[in-house]
Parts: sequence; C-alpha cells; structure tokens
Amino acid sequence: MNQNNREAIKASYFSIFGNALLAIIKGLTGFFGNSYALIADAIESTTDVFASLLVLFGLKYSSKPPDKNHPYGHGKAEALITFLVVGFLVVSATVIAYESIQNIQTPHKVPKPYTLIVLAVIIITKEIFYRKISNKSDETKSSSLKADAWHHRSDAITSLMAFIGISIALFMGKGYETADDWAALLASGFIIYNAYLILRPALGEVMDEHMYDEMIKEIRKISEGVDGVTDTEKCYVRKMGMSYHVDLHIGVDPELSVKKGHDIAHRVKDELLNHFPEIVDVHIHVEPNDEL
Repeated sequence: MNQNNREAIKASYFSIFGNALLAIIKGLTGFFGNSYALIADAIESTTDVFASLLVLFGLKYSSKPPDKNHPYGHGKAEALITFLVVGFLVVSATVIAYESIQNIQTPHKVPKPYTLIVLAVIIITKEIFYRKISNKSDETKSSSLKADAWHHRSDAITSLMAFIGISIALFMGKGYETADDWAALLASGFIIYNAYLILRPALGEVMDEHMYDEMIKEIRKISEGVDGVTDTEKCYVRKMGMSYHVDLHIGVDPELSVKKGHDIAHRVKDELLNHFPEIVDVHIHVEPNDEL
C-alpha cells in the first residue's frame, strides 16, 4: 500500500468518527429543540457514516496489487464506490425532501433558540471537515475521498439552510413555524446538485475519458527532453483509483538499432516514473521519425 492510500484511509476514519458524533448531536438537539431541519441534518450525517464506511472499503480494496485476473490492479473499484456514495446522497436528499413536505403540512412548535448555537458550531465544524478531506483528496487523487468531502460540504449547506430557516421562524414569530422545514427542503436540492458534481468525474474515470491535458503536456515535455527522443506522438492517460497508467508513442532516429530504441524507451519510462510518483506504469511504443 503506497503513501497516498494510507493518507486517504486515515482521512476516511476521520470522516467516520466525525459524522457519527455530529449525527448524535444533531439528532438529540433537533428532537428536543423542535427542529425538523436539524433532524433532517442528522439523517444525512447518519447516511454519511455509512457512505464513509463504503469509501474506506473502496480505498482498501482498490489498493490491492495487480493479480492474474486484474493485471491493471483494482483501482477502478474506487470510482465504483463513488457511485454508491452518490446513491447515499440521493437517497438522503429524497428522504429529507419527503419529510420536509410532510412537516410543512403539519402544524408544529417553533424551534428552540439554542438550536441556532448548535447549528453555528456544526456549520463551522463541517466546513473544516470539508476542507481537510478535500485537500487530502487533491493530494492523493482519490475520487471517492472527494465524494466524501462533498458529503461534508452538503452537510454544511443543510445546516446553513436550517440556521436560516430557524432564524426566520424565531424572529418572525407566529405563522413562520415551518420556515426550517422549507429550509430542509431547499437543502435537499443542494444535495442533489452536489451528487451530480461528484458523479461526473467518477463516471469519466470509469469510461477512461480524456481529462488530463496538463499532465499530458508535462509528460510530452519530459519525454522529449530525454536524449534520443525526437518527438512524441500519441499520449493517453488512464486513472485507476489513485494511480495512473500512461500509453506513449515516442519518435527516434530510424537508423537506430532495436536495442538502442529499447534503451531510450526505458530511459523515458524511468524519467516519467521519477517525476510522477502517482504513475504506476508507462507503456511506450517506439516509432521511427522519418522526417530526420
């Protein structure tokens, strides 16, 4: 298991324990403070716990080395887990929306003022969680960890909506008791939108979509700087979990022997692996540059 996997797994444990603690706090505060928006928030945090457990499983499974049946490794499992995490987001948003509509149609008490204090603390905490996990996902190139980070951001948005709704209910008084329910309903829409933002790159990863222009430019630059390489032609990059596989065509002097062309290809591969720790393999095709 490489350093990126270890860091990503450590971050997922952080998410699991953080979500579990906040789900309990939100649930109890919402129940005793007469706020369905907070209860809805607790529901989402509970689903986040299970989503983070899925992420943890995906990270551990995707880090397994290549074997006879999986010569490219198990990295694609991480993107598949991301799909499941998105499913959790959609389900939680649907439940929140349904319960919000039910509560809007049912008379109930105004939320307690202290719920605002709890929500303010939760919003700040969740934004910190989001930034920490998001930064770690950028470092490790983990799509499932990025999905987990967006769970925290969607939770912060839900809490912010609840804060606004409860504030309206408290300060506007009678007739505005359902303001926090409307806030929860609005938050469910944000959650669905975030789910799409998470799904799109993971889908591209599974489909080997062309999404790595900057990396390809750098690969070409480094390759053409190796002695004996005259130019580069095709260059494709595939993401496998937190690792990358590269297919590259390099041009060489057509008068070179097969052995010299082979040696040049090895030097190119070594240079790329040294420069990009996240690249696990480079397949190089040597072509004669007939323009020389």
